Parts: sequence; C-alpha cells; structure tokens
Amino acid sequence: MMRMLRELAAERVEMCFAERRLTLVVLALVAATGLLVDAAGLERLAGGAMPLFGSLIVLVASVCRTAKRGAPQDTPT
Repeated sequence: MMRMLRELAAERVEMCFAERRLTLVVLALVAATGLLVDAAGLERLAGGAMPLFGSLIVLVASVCRTAKRGAPQDTPT
C-alpha cells in the first residue's frame, strides 16, 4: 500500500514538472497576481480573474506550441 502511494506521488510530481516552461509560467502568474493584489491594491475580484484567464491563455499557448512541434506518435505502426 505504501509503495503504491509513493509511486502515485512520484507520478504526480513528474507530471507537474514534465513541462518546465508551463510550470514556471503558471508560478510566475500566481506570484504576479499576489504582488498586484498586495502591493498595487488591485481588487480581489480582478486578482481572482487574473490567474483564471491567465492560466487559460498559458494552456492554449502551450497546446499551440506542442502542435507546431509535432506531437510524438505513441501508436505502434
């Protein structure tokens, strides 16, 4: 049981850090939102919308970049 939980945790960490650029951009987005809300006095509602829409934009950009590179073929021929 413990081994299975360890493998599951390792898989989650690997999945999170597999796309380093995506992870760093999302962390930067969250940090920028926190700074804008705390330091610049941005409204909390706008601060909540910023990560929502920012994450969607980052996701679409990541998918487009992957599509341009060409997705790896996992299916056997």
